[in-house]
Amino acid sequence: MKTLIRITLIAALFAAIAACSWKSAVTPAIAPDKDVEAKVEKVLKGMTLKEKAGQLVQLTVMTIEDDTHEAIDPAKLDKIIGEYKVGSILNVMHDAAHTREQTAAMIKQIQDKSMEVLGIPCIYGLDMIHGASYLTEGSLYPQEINLGATFNRDYARMMGVAMAYETRAAQCPWVFSPVMDLGRDPRWPRLWESFGEDPYLQAEMARVETIALQGSDPNHIDLEHVAVSLKHFMGYGVPYTGKDRTPAYIAENDLREKFFRPFKECFQAGALTAMVNSASINGIPTHANALLLTGWVKEQLNWDGMMVTDWADIDNLYTRDHVAADKREAVALGINAGIDMIMDPYDPECVNVIVDLAEKGEIPMSRIDDAVRRVLRLKVRLGLFENPTWDYEYPDYACERFAQESYAAAVESEVLLKNEGGILPMKGTERILVCGPNANTLRALNGGWSYRWQGSADEFVPQYNTILEAIQKRFARVTYVPGVEYVEIPMAWQYEKVTGIQQAAAAARGCDVIVCCVGENSYCETPGNMDDLNLSANQKDLVKALAATGKPIVLVLNEGRPRIIGDIEPLAKAVVDVMLPSNFGGDALAALLAGDENFSGKLPFTYSKHINSLHTYDYKVSEHREVMEGSYNYDAIMDVQWPFGYGLSYTTFAYSDLQVVIPGSDRESFKAGDVLKLSVKVTNTGDRAGKEAVLLYSSDLVASLIPDVKRLRGFEKIELQPGESKVVTFELPAKELAFVGADGKWRLEKGDFRLACGGLGALVTCTETKVWDEPNI
Repeated sequence: MKTLIRITLIAALFAAIAACSWKSAVTPAIAPDKDVEAKVEKVLKGMTLKEKAGQLVQLTVMTIEDDTHEAIDPAKLDKIIGEYKVGSILNVMHDAAHTREQTAAMIKQIQDKSMEVLGIPCIYGLDMIHGASYLTEGSLYPQEINLGATFNRDYARMMGVAMAYETRAAQCPWVFSPVMDLGRDPRWPRLWESFGEDPYLQAEMARVETIALQGSDPNHIDLEHVAVSLKHFMGYGVPYTGKDRTPAYIAENDLREKFFRPFKECFQAGALTAMVNSASINGIPTHANALLLTGWVKEQLNWDGMMVTDWADIDNLYTRDHVAADKREAVALGINAGIDMIMDPYDPECVNVIVDLAEKGEIPMSRIDDAVRRVLRLKVRLGLFENPTWDYEYPDYACERFAQESYAAAVESEVLLKNEGGILPMKGTERILVCGPNANTLRALNGGWSYRWQGSADEFVPQYNTILEAIQKRFARVTYVPGVEYVEIPMAWQYEKVTGIQQAAAAARGCDVIVCCVGENSYCETPGNMDDLNLSANQKDLVKALAATGKPIVLVLNEGRPRIIGDIEPLAKAVVDVMLPSNFGGDALAALLAGDENFSGKLPFTYSKHINSLHTYDYKVSEHREVMEGSYNYDAIMDVQWPFGYGLSYTTFAYSDLQVVIPGSDRESFKAGDVLKLSVKVTNTGDRAGKEAVLLYSSDLVASLIPDVKRLRGFEKIELQPGESKVVTFELPAKELAFVGADGKWRLEKGDFRLACGGLGALVTCTETKVWDEPNI
C-alpha cells in the first residue's frame, strides 16, 4: 500500500510539472538527433521485457587469474549477460589499476558476449577522477581541489582531454567524472574531489572538463572522447555530521541557487549521464526524490540523458534509510522517481525484480521504456552499436605533453600561505632537514582514486618523486629524519607511528632550515570519516619540537581537506598548502621552494582556524559584525586561518582603474536584461614574472532575504612580466546578481550592488525589480 501511495504521489508530481507554463518553452539541454532517436526506437521495439529490465541494471564482476593472464570468469558472464541480460558493468578488477592492454582485453570479453547474446553493446564505466587513474601507465593530474586552486580553466580542459583519450584507448567509453559536489564542509572526506566551495568556480571548471571529456557534439562521441557521469547529484558535500553518506539539510533557495548550478551548467553543456547523491536532502533520500531527479533535471531542463545510482544505493533505501520495506519496494521507489540504471552492484536478481514490478504495474511500462531509451540513447551516442570495441591508434597515450601539463597544473595549484621575512625562495646553499610523515610518500601526494580506491601510488608508480626525493634532486645538502610516519594499511589512513621526534629535533640543530611535511595519508569516501579536524597530535608534537630548536620551519601541508593548525601555524616562518598535487607534486614543490617557479595558486576553500567555527567565504552578513567608519565592511572576513581566494607570490601585483560600463546607460544603473562590462588594470610591481588569478566579487547591499557578504562572479588567470600591466575584462549579465527568494523564485531586486576586484570597489544600481516564473534563468 505504501508503494502504491508513493507511485500515486510521483504521478501527481509529474502532472504538476507538465502543467507548468514554462515547460513547453524549455530548450532541450541536448539537441535531439533524429538518427539517434530512430536507432533507439528500432532497438527498443525488438526487446523483451527481460532484456529491457537488464538494461537498467549495472553489476560488477571480479576477474580470475592464472600464470599467464587475467580474465573474467566466462561462467559469470554467461550468467550475468546470458541469463539476466545485464546491460552495464563496472569492473573494479580487484580494486587495482591494470595496464591499458589488460583493461581493453577484459572489456572486449564483455562486449563479445553482450553482442553475441543480446546484439546490444554493454556500457562499461570506470572511476577516472583525476586522469586515467585506473590505468597503470595512465596520466594522472592533480586532484580537482588543486585544479580549483589554479583558477585556470585550461587545466580542467587539459585533464579532461587526457582522461578521455587514455580511457578510450583502453576500450572504456564511460567515466564517473567530473565530481560536482560543493566542498563547503571541511570535515567531509571527499572535499578534495571537488573544485572547492564556490558554485561559480565549480560550475566553470566542471563545465570545461565536461566538454573536454565528451567533445563538442554529445550526440556523436568519437573514439577520443567518453561519456561523463556528473556526480553526485546533489548536495552530497554538506552532510550535517560531516560524515560521508549521511543526511544533509539544505535551505530550498540554497539548493536551487548554489548546489544545483554546477550540475545545471553541465547538463546544458551536454553531459550524458549523472550519478546520484548516496545520502538524503531534508529527509528525502536523493535516489527516491522525484522532484529533483525528474522534476528539476529531466523536465525543467528537458534533459534526455541517463541517471545512474551510486554503489548499492537502491538497497540503502530499505537497509539504511527505511523509506522502503524491502528490495522490491526500493526498486519501484527509485525507478519511479527517475533512476534509469541501478548500480546494484552484486545481485543480478534485481533484473527479475524489475520484470515482476513491471508486470504487476507497480512500475508503469512507460517509465520502463523511458529509462531503457535513455540507456540505449547513451550507447548509440557513443557509437557502441557500430564499434562495441575498436581498432584505433592512440599515439599520444601517456605522452610527454600530458606529463608536462600535470606538472604545470601542480605548480599553479600549490598555494603559498605565509612567507615571513622572505624565507622563500631558498638560496640553494642551505642545509635542509626534511621531515614529517608526508615527506616520502607518493600515496599521500596523489590521494584516493589513484591506482586503487583508497590510493596506492607507491605500489604502482615508484618512478615518480616524493617530496623528499624531489628536494634531494634540487638541493645539495639535504638530511631526512621523518620523526613521524604513517602505518601503511591499505584500507586505513589515520594510523601513525612516532619514529623519532627527538631525533628530528636533534638533526634540525645542525641545519639551516626545516621543511616539515604534514597532513594526511590518502583516503576515499566513508573510510575517510573523522571525529576531529585538528591535525594529529603526533604531527603537532613534531612541529613543536622542531620549533623549540629555533630553526626556521617551512610547513608543507599535504592534505585533502584543511586540517586545523591554528596552534602551530605561528611556529612556522612559511606555510605551503600543496593539497593533492599527484605524481609531479613533489617536483613542483621543489621548484617553487627554489624559486625556479613562482607561486600563483589561491585557496578554493576557506581554511578555518577554529574547530567550532567552520565557515565558507559567502556567509550571511548577519553572521559577522564589523563596522568601518559607520558602515558595514564588505571586505571583512571571519576569523579564519586563511580566506577563500588567498595566496601569495614571490612578486607583487597592484590593481587600479576599476571601471564599470553598462551599454545603453550613461550612468551606473542597470536592469535585468543588461550586461555589465567591467575592466581592471593589473600591474606586476615586483621583480619576478608571475601569474595572478583576478577574482571578481559582488555584494547585494539590501535584499529581501539576508544577503551573502559576497559572491564570486568571475575569474581570469593572467601572466605578467616585471613592470608589465594588463587590462582584465569581465562581462557580467545582470541576472547573475539575482537570488532565489523565499517563494522559490529567482529575483533581481531594485537597489545597490557593490562590485569588487583586487581591493577596489564600485557601486552600481538596479533600477527595477524583476521576478522570474521560470525555475532556471
